[in-house]
Amino acid sequence: MDIYPWLVFAHVAGAFIFVLSHGVSAFASLQIAKEHEPARIRALLELMTGSLAGAYVGLLLLLVGGIWAGIAGGHFARGWIWAALGLLIVITFAMYLIGTRYYGTLRAAVGLRSQQTPKDAPDPVPVGQAELDAIISRSPSGSLAGIGYGGLGLILLLMVLKPF
Repeated sequence: MDIYPWLVFAHVAGAFIFVLSHGVSAFASLQIAKEHEPARIRALLELMTGSLAGAYVGLLLLLVGGIWAGIAGGHFARGWIWAALGLLIVITFAMYLIGTRYYGTLRAAVGLRSQQTPKDAPDPVPVGQAELDAIISRSPSGSLAGIGYGGLGLILLLMVLKPF
């Protein structure tokens, strides 16, 4: 039995799981940029946090399946797979650096704990509406969407066309 088609299936299934789960965060992020009501922002931030488990599972499955399929199919002798993997790494780090800092600040501004909140610290105190509006006005959601969607499009282009 040839395992290669199953590895490609795992890779594509992981990509679908990742995109569906992370898409929740993407659309919530775009909605938050238009919101001003703290309760709605808190709900959207919690929705984003809840969707991350699926995104991480999908990312792990797409990486393991893709790398294993790349090895089994002899694709690592070609440049496109290295370019796609490199793009994924750059996109992941860029989005993490931009998103974590901003959404950590926004979470604290509406009284939610974030990864930056020390375990023994009390819950953050929500800020006033003027400060919240100032934070929302600096939303990087457009940049994050451009990096994410553009990067995903480039990776898909590399994987389908295998140009080099």
